[in-house]
Amino acid sequence: MPDQPSATSPPAAAAPDDTKLDPALIRLSITVMLGAIMVILDTTIVSVAIHALGNEFHTSLSTISWVTTGYLLALAVVIPLAGWSVERFGATRMWNLSLVLFVSGSVLCGVAWNAQALIAFRILQGLGGGMIMPICMTLLAQAAGPKRMNRVMSIIGVPTLIAPVLGPVVGGLIVDNLSWRWIFYVNVPIGVIALVMSWRVLPRGDRGSASRRLDLPGLLLISPGLAALVYGLSEAGNGGGFGAAKVQVAIALGLVLLVGFVLYSLRRDDALLDLRLFRNRTFTVASVTTFTIGGMLFGALFLLPLYYQVARGASASDAGLLLAPQGLGAMISMAIAGRIADRRGPRSVVPAGMALSLLGTLMFTQIDGHTSEALLVGSLFLRGLGFGAAMMPAMSAAYATLTPAAVPRATTTLNILQRVGGSLATALVAVELQHAIAHRLPNVGGGAGVLASAAGTKLPGPIADKVGAAFGATFWWIVAITAVGLVASSFLPGRPVAPTAPEGVGAPPVPARAAPVSVE
Repeated sequence: MPDQPSATSPPAAAAPDDTKLDPALIRLSITVMLGAIMVILDTTIVSVAIHALGNEFHTSLSTISWVTTGYLLALAVVIPLAGWSVERFGATRMWNLSLVLFVSGSVLCGVAWNAQALIAFRILQGLGGGMIMPICMTLLAQAAGPKRMNRVMSIIGVPTLIAPVLGPVVGGLIVDNLSWRWIFYVNVPIGVIALVMSWRVLPRGDRGSASRRLDLPGLLLISPGLAALVYGLSEAGNGGGFGAAKVQVAIALGLVLLVGFVLYSLRRDDALLDLRLFRNRTFTVASVTTFTIGGMLFGALFLLPLYYQVARGASASDAGLLLAPQGLGAMISMAIAGRIADRRGPRSVVPAGMALSLLGTLMFTQIDGHTSEALLVGSLFLRGLGFGAAMMPAMSAAYATLTPAAVPRATTTLNILQRVGGSLATALVAVELQHAIAHRLPNVGGGAGVLASAAGTKLPGPIADKVGAAFGATFWWIVAITAVGLVASSFLPGRPVAPTAPEGVGAPPVPARAAPVSVE
């Protein structure tokens, strides 16, 4: 007969509530959110300053555009390394290294003496920035566990949606009132605070696994492949269109290398990206949804500020402020959507969010140069509600059925998909917008000429209406991308799912030193 507890035995401890966001997890979320804010804010701030930088260094727009292109290429090269580096060296160590690289690159950009130096330092900055978002997601996913994933991702979703709105405002104010160098110096205090908090908050016991070797052949296929694809898409969006030879060669080379990587990695157990993750139906559906969300978010974020600046004559800072309703809607819906998804499954909120975004975007297909401000505000607010409800629950669903060992590689894959989705959508709408303007205004030097000369100036009424209608026609691309995401999201799980280890997914049993991050 089993022993009975004695009268003096202490009472059994209550089972911990693994659905509660304890203070340690909240501190970790705030710490990594600072890094995410810094990276996303930097991208949008710099985009406002491109013309000012060209004037400062007396160089052509095609040369100074490499301040952005070089940064994007660095991101594309380094993101595939994120999953391996976390498993090899530990998430905390790589997080600190990434922050140091990004802050150091920001300081060097601020002291750049010519355009070539600035481009080189932006590449260094991108090498750090490319690691920050994947490692941020890995730390949160491992610390939160599946039952708290949606609410924690809702926290980190705030900078993803708010920073692109604030970026043009902050960038416009800096360019108008301070030296362009403060575009980069503004990162330094945020980065220093993030490093101090990292030292105090993040766990230090995760040393990684020395047995995790780098898949060098895979790296030599996927990183140049992604870089060539992103370069081709960037050049197409910068005015060359998809008919330019350099765009076609770069995109073709990128696709060939990426297909080669897929064929190569499917034959290996230690590939840089574990494509066997896509045998997991939930991960596959969530990945497609994440890809389309990246496209509909960043494609629209390219169009919206330009619409306000070109078709309505707003300044860069005013255009950023006019995007605030979208950020407000996202903030309202995020917290609610995370709780619902935790309790009832991602299919209860993600399709509804995609439908709201689709409705809000449809309204923008009917705009011209004098569309009602109230209609624009309402449409943006609706889009924000949709993004807030869809983005983070969709990403959380990708992790829900994975083992902890698979999280770093899954995070890398999702970040690549979101980056490529955003780049592809931005290039598509940039090319389509120029064609749409040129079609409606054939005698004004083409769409690129209008976009370059009219930003921030008030166009005559009939011309403004034609330019606005060109933006409206271009928004049909965003509608199409959103519709694909809506269909994909309807296949997400309809109830909360528990982690599983489907055949071929994940990794072998994880040794103690590579165990999930603890925040206790």
